[in-house]
Amino acid sequence: MAAKIIVTALATALLLGSAASAQGTGEAFPSRPITMLVGSEAGSAPDVLARLLQQDMREGLGQSLVVENRPGGGAGGIAASMLARARPDGYTVHLATVVVAIAPAMGPQAVNPMTEFAAIGHVASVPLILVVNPSLNVKSVAEFIALAKTQPGKMNYGTPGVGSLQNLTTEMLKRVAGIDLVHVPYKSGGAAVNAVLANEAHMFFAGMPPALPHVQSGKLSALAVSTAKRSASAPNVLTVAEAGLLGFEADNWHALYAPAGTPAPVIAKLNAELNRVLNLPQTRERMLRVGAEPRPGTPEDLAQHTRIETEKWVRVVKESVVKLE
Repeated sequence: MAAKIIVTALATALLLGSAASAQGTGEAFPSRPITMLVGSEAGSAPDVLARLLQQDMREGLGQSLVVENRPGGGAGGIAASMLARARPDGYTVHLATVVVAIAPAMGPQAVNPMTEFAAIGHVASVPLILVVNPSLNVKSVAEFIALAKTQPGKMNYGTPGVGSLQNLTTEMLKRVAGIDLVHVPYKSGGAAVNAVLANEAHMFFAGMPPALPHVQSGKLSALAVSTAKRSASAPNVLTVAEAGLLGFEADNWHALYAPAGTPAPVIAKLNAELNRVLNLPQTRERMLRVGAEPRPGTPEDLAQHTRIETEKWVRVVKESVVKLE
């Protein structure tokens, strides 16, 4: 039994330790800063979470994480394309959202996370929160729908772009509620939040991190969250389903990926450090404060979830449940 324990311990040590020479350099991984690509501008939900991870993962990795914002680029985004082309050595990672699972529905030119990414681990579940400017004078989803029906084609909604979860989620709302809203794409979720604050956009299914502070200050009115259950960060805000649209659900989950072909020991090192950070009480507290719920797990968990979500959104678009503009 003792010999078996020793062999198992040695095998584990070799797996984690082999990250030292996974790139054939003989250097321990990581031996230099890691670039974390974010597909949206500063202030967006992914950017806020990336900078939270940036603070806490530095200690365990012994190297800095450099957040690089690369917004735009259509289906899949510039950041996803950069990750797919990056050297698979662990020094370039991507804090992505559910949009990577939507991208394959956009066409063959889009990045496919199942073949071009290596899963590291889930980061968080982030509900979308339906926000409007208080000047609209609506206090519920029902009141918003009633107002929109009196002005078909005259009210608009913001999103971070065509094919984003926010785009698809609002198109689903239009379909089930029988309303006509005009799509106005912005460069990021943060920019769309600013548009609602300025009364340029009438509504937005925003990521919680950029929107929640404005809801708490009264600058935005929150009508509902998109997930199946209420958010711990905004427990008094109903779900869309609770507001009367049964079965309505969308989760803007966030996850960390590396390029396909990244050595398993490197993935294991990054996953271990990510989970360590996500289980820290202070990290959980900071994430909940901005509307995100930590979701530690294995690379296998994320790979399976990515496959399920990709199949789901490809099916949704193919069946024309939503209209991509």
